[in-house]
Amino acid sequence: MIKKYSYSILFSLVLFLNYNCKKEESIQSDNPINNLVQRIAPSFAESFVFEELKTTGGKDVFEIESKGKKVYIRGNNYNSMAVGLNCYLKDYCNTYVSWYANDTIHLPKVLPVVPQKVTKSARVKNRFFLNYCTFGYTMPWWQWKDWERFIDWMALNGVTMPLAITGQEAIWYEVWKEYGLSDEQIRLYFTGPAHLPWHRMSNLDKWGGPLPQSWLTHQKELQRSIVKRERELGMTPVLPAFAGHVPEALKTVYPEAKINQLSSWGGFKDAYRTFFLDPLDPVFKEVQHKFLTKQAELYGTDHIYGADPFNEVHPPSWEPEYLATVSNTIYSSITDIDPEATWLQMSWIFYFERDHWTNERIEAMVKAVPQDKMMLLDYYCENKEVWKMTDSFFDQPFIWCYLGNFGGNTMLAGNIDTVEERIENALKNNTNMWGIGSTLEALDVNPVMYEYVFEKVWADGVTNTDVWIQNWADLRYGSKDESNQKAWELLHHKIYKDPARLGQATLTNARPTLTGSGNWTTDPTINYNNTDLFKAWQLLLENPSDTPSYQYDVANVGRQVLGNHFTKLRDEFTNSYEAKDLKLLKANGQKMLELFDDLDKLLATQSSFLVGKWLEDAKAFGLNEEEKKYYEHNARNIITTWGTAAQSLNDYANRSWAGLTKGFYKERWKMFINDVIKAVENNKVFDKKAFYDKVTQFEWDWTQEKEVYTSTPQGNATEIAKKLILKYGEIKYK
Repeated sequence: MIKKYSYSILFSLVLFLNYNCKKEESIQSDNPINNLVQRIAPSFAESFVFEELKTTGGKDVFEIESKGKKVYIRGNNYNSMAVGLNCYLKDYCNTYVSWYANDTIHLPKVLPVVPQKVTKSARVKNRFFLNYCTFGYTMPWWQWKDWERFIDWMALNGVTMPLAITGQEAIWYEVWKEYGLSDEQIRLYFTGPAHLPWHRMSNLDKWGGPLPQSWLTHQKELQRSIVKRERELGMTPVLPAFAGHVPEALKTVYPEAKINQLSSWGGFKDAYRTFFLDPLDPVFKEVQHKFLTKQAELYGTDHIYGADPFNEVHPPSWEPEYLATVSNTIYSSITDIDPEATWLQMSWIFYFERDHWTNERIEAMVKAVPQDKMMLLDYYCENKEVWKMTDSFFDQPFIWCYLGNFGGNTMLAGNIDTVEERIENALKNNTNMWGIGSTLEALDVNPVMYEYVFEKVWADGVTNTDVWIQNWADLRYGSKDESNQKAWELLHHKIYKDPARLGQATLTNARPTLTGSGNWTTDPTINYNNTDLFKAWQLLLENPSDTPSYQYDVANVGRQVLGNHFTKLRDEFTNSYEAKDLKLLKANGQKMLELFDDLDKLLATQSSFLVGKWLEDAKAFGLNEEEKKYYEHNARNIITTWGTAAQSLNDYANRSWAGLTKGFYKERWKMFINDVIKAVENNKVFDKKAFYDKVTQFEWDWTQEKEVYTSTPQGNATEIAKKLILKYGEIKYK
């Protein structure tokens, strides 16, 4: 066994070399903020002047000022300058920069003048972003082009603490090789790419494995680029640390080690359960030391590490003393190598499994780490603030987070006014609130919420949400327009009132049933009148704009209107079935199928709503036909059956995407409609079990089919939406 101090010396040497390399690069390289402008507004690259702003007190600050034909943006660091640039683009140019690389940026012909100098300062130092799940529901197939735009978006929105967990399997591969595990044992231990977040959270092993070696190599190089760019733009990447998850095969190397199988997760069979090396076992620290040393060698470190033992799985013991010892040991195993370390941990489990995580157990776990050396993410504050349940996390620092999305579900959701009140209240009542952030499971269809949350960091106290929404409407449209403003006013007061929930979907995306919605993962409940949403859609279309963000809004709102309306059509179909009215039954079934075609056409106008792009991006990772097939299956699996064909997470990652809507969801409902009609024709009761068996097989077959879907946008959202407005008329639905 290599001694602890050997790793520590090596770790320090790695940091020294990384620091000096970084220092030399920064002298020789271009200015990161000028390079950012070149990427997002190249035609105006010479029009911006960036200057360093000397400040006292440690607050992040930026200034914006016009001088002649130049716009001067000053900040205490590159991150603050990027926020200042975004503030100028939004407030003066009505220019929106999306987080997607394929979305174009609409710029004015002439840069507007800033009438008087603007100065803003950040209310919190830390601005966290991402979630383990985002790396499976949105990012698994991203190349550097996608990451480059996304990192730019994070800088523009002031993110300082991005979760940075790409490429860790390459390190684990080397660690487990040193313990004598074979190539096959290690790669089979890993899941498929889109399922890696749940492997990393100790929920799942082996599903979709073995992970190709080409994936490990690609992700290692990608992570190097990611953390380099994030650091250049003033961010502190949060890298992973070892939390106890080990391959089952390690038991053959250490038969006496305390390695326990954790509880089952997500309905998966025992073969996919994970194994946990007890931190009290001496092997634990050795594994941690190896991993952190190798990670620092490849990716450097900024001394913040994410580690989340027992996320949605149960520990070997619930005794507070045991939990405290686990916590202290994990932390000390990190500081053995990096004495400057801070441990960042999710508090999701404290909310999600509150029955188990009592305050006594939570306090034991968080107080076992030295004060201010564990930072908690209050994960789902728009719905439940854990800081209120735990005496403000027993004084350990925390970050107030807006979650906003589960599984990549494409539902309009968000509660702007509640978020406003809660952020202000949390800032007022906590001295240990060290930041604001978002823990979204996927990049979703509600960009308004994430932009709003990060702008709260720089707000001068309480925000007038009516004024903010009006400015947002102007930004999306590209200029002021009364109809567009009224549309967003309606969306603000009537639609954006409720937080996102687990298992949301329009009924189009649910397994077909005569009543209800098939599964907990596809709940279509809305707490607003669909007529109000239809009115907002009409208002959006009164004076069309050519900005990409406006076109997106037209498709996005229309998608939800039609998705909501489908429930009304299904209920009419069910009524005609119960009345045994065959003619009406067929007519209602045809209306349902037509809606899928209309919806698919509207969705196809947006790059981010294309299942074809998702699948083609996945296949692009394959070095040969076998690998392409492997990646495509994994990409299809996560957004449909999730796991096995009849598993409880079926449709959890449902989303209204072109191709998926017509090629998967419509086909399920078509099978259902035909079977119901046949039952009435034969004077029989619809056989739910027979249909269930058939649709289950169809779902699994779809994950392995080779049908190609378009990966480039088709048609114009405004033109298609106008026709649909006329077709569907004044929708009456609650």
